[in-house]
Amino acid sequence: MNNLLRLLIVSSLFCFYNIDAQYVVKKDTLSGTELSISMDDRINSALEKIEGNCDRVSAAPVKTPQKILVPSRELTNAEVCRKNPKIMGFKIQVITVKSNEDARKIATEFRNNFRSLKVETDASLRPNYKILAGSYFSKQSAADDLRNVKRVYPSAMVVPYAVFCVEAK
Repeated sequence: MNNLLRLLIVSSLFCFYNIDAQYVVKKDTLSGTELSISMDDRINSALEKIEGNCDRVSAAPVKTPQKILVPSRELTNAEVCRKNPKIMGFKIQVITVKSNEDARKIATEFRNNFRSLKVETDASLRPNYKILAGSYFSKQSAADDLRNVKRVYPSAMVVPYAVFCVEAK
């Protein structure tokens, strides 16, 4: 049995030794690094034949970059609004209170005093509630309304805030 096992091992070594394989070194086409592949010579020649028939130039049309037209003048508010419905603008922060009840009460009072200004309550910093009024493109456009609001609410101030462009002045 030992002799049969030895004969099997020796014959398998000779079989593997006689296989025609060679050590082929190929260059990677993407990054230029060396890629080592062990393969049969016939497979290597078949791959080279296939690669020789490949079209190396891409058939995809080359896209030319589109020119971006930058106006030589400053964009009007209507042009800005068409591109971005919500922009960083300004609101008047009327007051900050600690409870939702106080916020609702002051918002109602503010609506009665200033009917032309839209008022909203911001609860993003709970437990504090901010009462915000109006929507403005700039601090200068909020100045007149701020002056009127400060007569009733002296702590009012203009703060940066995301506003809907169509509502802004």
